[in-house]
Formats: sequence, structure tokens, C-alpha cells
Amino acid sequence: MKGKYLIVGLMMAFIGAAIALFAYTTIIEKPATIMLKDSSGIEVPEAQTFLTALQMQEGQVDFRYAAELTVHAVVNVHTKSVVRQPDNPIMEWFYGDRYSNRAPREMEGIGSGVIISSDGYIITNNHVIEDADNIQVSLNDNRKFDAEVIGRDPSTDLALIRIKATDLAYLRYGNSDNLKVGEWVLAVGNPFNLTSSVTAGIVSAKGRNLNIINDDYRIESFIQTDAALNPGNSGGALVDTKGLLVGITSAIYSPSGAYAGNSFAIPVSIVKKVIDDLKEYGEVQRALIGVVMKDVTSEVAKEQKLAEVKGAIITEVREGSAAADANLKVNDVIVKFDGVNINTSSELTEQVGMHRPGDKATITYLRNGKETTVPITMKNFAGNTSVVKPGSGTGIVFGARFESLSSGDRRMYNVDHGVKIIEIDDGLFRDLGLRKGAIILSINGKELNNADDVKQALGASVKSLKSIEGITSDGREFHFQYGN
Repeated sequence: MKGKYLIVGLMMAFIGAAIALFAYTTIIEKPATIMLKDSSGIEVPEAQTFLTALQMQEGQVDFRYAAELTVHAVVNVHTKSVVRQPDNPIMEWFYGDRYSNRAPREMEGIGSGVIISSDGYIITNNHVIEDADNIQVSLNDNRKFDAEVIGRDPSTDLALIRIKATDLAYLRYGNSDNLKVGEWVLAVGNPFNLTSSVTAGIVSAKGRNLNIINDDYRIESFIQTDAALNPGNSGGALVDTKGLLVGITSAIYSPSGAYAGNSFAIPVSIVKKVIDDLKEYGEVQRALIGVVMKDVTSEVAKEQKLAEVKGAIITEVREGSAAADANLKVNDVIVKFDGVNINTSSELTEQVGMHRPGDKATITYLRNGKETTVPITMKNFAGNTSVVKPGSGTGIVFGARFESLSSGDRRMYNVDHGVKIIEIDDGLFRDLGLRKGAIILSINGKELNNADDVKQALGASVKSLKSIEGITSDGREFHFQYGN
């Protein structure tokens, strides 16, 4: 019996010592938890303890985890391109041959990229690698690789490149639709060629349309943050506090060209679809509903007798489009797309941009005060649901990509119509000696205003070309005439 009492006594002593040690650790080594009361009178712990609890419940409030995960998957993109200087006939007339046949010069550029698979696929901005003759990627461990272009999409300013490497660290996609204003995010990139730089900020706004992408089929619905971005950050990663990719950093809004408090990223809801298309098809399979629209303003709401100032009002319905098939009309106000509330035209563009031609959805609109929901089958730029082949995407005709003239272009060249060549590869227009930046005013006597006009004027064959007139990028007029 004494032995049993001895064992029990030893156990009680051990438990007592443990309790004493726990009390010492809690009281002496850790600060006491201070209980505060919020405006409703409910007790809440003091700030540090509250943040620790939040960290355990919602992910990493301490950014070290997300930063460490991201820096190894963000790369430096270095480009080289040969720029050929156009002849200047006026200066040549006065100053001689030094203003003709000028030697090309090499230009270098920097940017960032995000590895999205262990076998070397990398997302970057289109404007980072556009016109590059050579692309080199530097990893966080200082290894360098030449990169090949898999596909580009000027309409979203996204591009997919690849390096020959394996077992790479990469980022997983998050969900930009679930981001809330005020939520913490990290921006990781290479500002001013300083590799693996991390900045933090909050989501300041969503669905921003900046009108900075100069393309007929542009999709702009940026995530706005106050995370610092600078030249070199373009193409980098915007991640949430769990280290998941929620956007590709793309632009800053600044009077000086350096960070001034606002930065913008392409949401991953758009990124994933575009990159999947480029990887699978080599060309974005862009769904279109075939309308021109603008945001509902207070004036529009008053004119249309709307209860709320939200939605996208249709200003034009294109013939033969998905919207025309669904019997949508001018002045209809779209308030939902496939059940998702639409507050602005950029939000509608974002939702449509997540689909492919042939996808079915629903559109809810207001007409004369009545709300109606109709099914819609989206089409491609050619007005059907077929897969778009590489090199024949939006705005591309016989190897050249066109865009409508901006108001600045119209003033500069003193014209009221025309299209500009923004990209040119092998094909009819290069064979004619045309270069990037040239303005085409008419083909076969038909005035042009957009890429679709070029397609219609030429038809399906280069043999249909009878005449073409326009202006070179340095202001010289040209006119080609074929046959009688």
C-alpha cells in the first residue's frame, strides 16, 4: 500500500510542477492578454493577440510565408530588340544620306514573369516581350535561360513564354473574384532590375478600366492596389496572403512614370483563361456578345428611369452577333451576366472574357423598367463558334494586326478614318513593304475604321486586292493600284 501511495504522490508532484511551469511561462515569459471592449461592449483581445488569432484562422497575416513562396516563382525577363529607324525624306532632302538607310540600333528592356508550372511555362505582360528579338529569363537562383514565345494577347496585355527547365518552383492560381476591397496583397517583381523585390498593400478597388490597352477587343478590369510598383515590375505576381496568384502586375498610374500610390494588376480570372487558350491553341478563343456599351451614369439612370446607377447600357448591337440573336436592343441595361451582378461595363467585359465561343450563358437586362433574363450563345470575332487558329485571331488579317485610330492619331495625320498596323508578320502587308505604325485609309476604295473592315474589303483571298492607300508612320502618303 505504501508503494501505491508513493506512486500517487510522485504523480501529483509531477502534475503540480507542470502547472507551475505553465503558469510561469504564461505569466512571466509571455505578456498577459489585455481584454478590450469594442463599440458593442464585446470583449476582444489586445491587438497582437488578435492578429495572432487571425493569422491562425485566415492565413498568413505575417507576410513571410507568402513572400518566401512567391520570390522563387517570379523571374526577371530581359529583352533585346533591333529597332530600324525609318527614313525621313524631308530631312534627307536638306541634310543628305545620313537621314536615309540609317543603321538599326539595339534596344534592351526589363520586366518580370511568373512561373506557373514546374516545366517552365511563364506568364508575363505582352508589352514586356512585344517586338523582342531575344528573350532571356533569370531565375531567383541566378540561372539564366533563353525563352520562346508560346503566344501573345495584346487585348489583355498577356503573354506566355517558356524556358527549357524542370522541377521549377511555381505559383498556383487563387481566386480574384473572391478578393475584397481592403484585403492584403503582395506584389513581387523586379523594379529597376532589382530582383525578387516584395511590396505589400491592400486591394483599393476592383474592375478599374484605364483605357490603356489600345485594341478593339481590349479587356480591362484591373485590380487596383497601393502596393508599390515601378518600371520592371510589369509581368510580376500579385498574390494573396496565402501565396496564391490573384493577378499579374501590369501598370501604374503616375504623373512622373514612377510609383505614385496606385498600381494595377490583371485579375487571375482573366489570366487563367487567356493563358490556358494560348497554351492549348496558340491563340485566345475570345467569346464576344457583339455589343458596344458604356457605364450607366446618373444622367443615364435618370433618362432610362432606373432605380439604381449601375449596369452597362448598350449603345450598339452588331448585326449577326450573339446579342442580336438574343434580341438585345440599344438602351437595354445589362445588370447581370450568368447570375453575376454587373455594376460597370468593365465588369461585364471581365465576365464575358472568361468564356469561349460556343459557351452558353444568361443575360439579365432592363428595358422600359422591366427586368428580363435571356439565354445567349457567345461567338468569336468572325461571328461563329469555331476554334480560332493561330495567326487569325482578333484584328489579324494576312499576317498583320490592326487597331482603330485613336483621337490622337486622327489629329496627328489629319484624317477622320483609317486603321493602324500594330503588329506585322509574314504576309500580304509585309510583302507590300508596309511596317508597324503605318495607317491604311482604304482598300479597294472602301474606307476603313476597324479590323473587320479590312477583312470585308479583302475577302478571303489576297487576289482580291485592287487598290490600297494610306500613310506611313513617318507621314508619307502612299497609294498602290493593281490592274485597270
